[in-house]
Amino acid sequence: MYFDKKDISNLEKYNRINLINSITGIKPALLVGSKSEKNGTNLAIFSSIVHISSNPPLLGFFLRTNKKLRRDTFENIIENNTYTFNHIHSSFIKRAHNTSIKFEKTTSEFESCNFTEDYINDFIAPFVKESKVSIGLILREVVEMGCTESKLVIGEIVHMLFDKDFLENDFSLNLEKTSSIGVCGLNHYYENKKNIFLPYARLNHSLEK
Repeated sequence: MYFDKKDISNLEKYNRINLINSITGIKPALLVGSKSEKNGTNLAIFSSIVHISSNPPLLGFFLRTNKKLRRDTFENIIENNTYTFNHIHSSFIKRAHNTSIKFEKTTSEFESCNFTEDYINDFIAPFVKESKVSIGLILREVVEMGCTESKLVIGEIVHMLFDKDFLENDFSLNLEKTSSIGVCGLNHYYENKKNIFLPYARLNHSLEK
């Protein structure tokens, strides 16, 4: 099957959305926790998380900021400069998926979707207690995209929580052990299974075909 630019443009709206969202393969699906200045909490599922830098430790995520759309997560991050990323596990996929429901602004997805708020010291944003891997971030930059209405929100990691048994010898996380879930498209969820470990590729190493 082949699609050119015209074919893509002529696709029915939701078919186009599903195809473009799934063409790159499985992505991390994380719950983003935030809190407003009035202490209202918010929890939302995102699959647009990207690694920016290891030193300083920066992660980013993209979100649309169309003026017609209510963006509680973005507004909370701007207000408090803190937010959390929380892995989704096989035991609560449906509850995590339901955080995408358009609840009222005053309704917390923590309560509506049966998740527990958890806090570290004086860090404002809530973590998801049920998550086995959580990350606390402080806002560093918001990048305006010129070709779309989306923004890239970049945060610095200041907290990481996970079981030490998840660590490999090289300090990578073993996602098979965490039972963390990935997503393809908007609503097709996959379990992570480790396939193989390969050493860092260098030019002076022999190449295997």
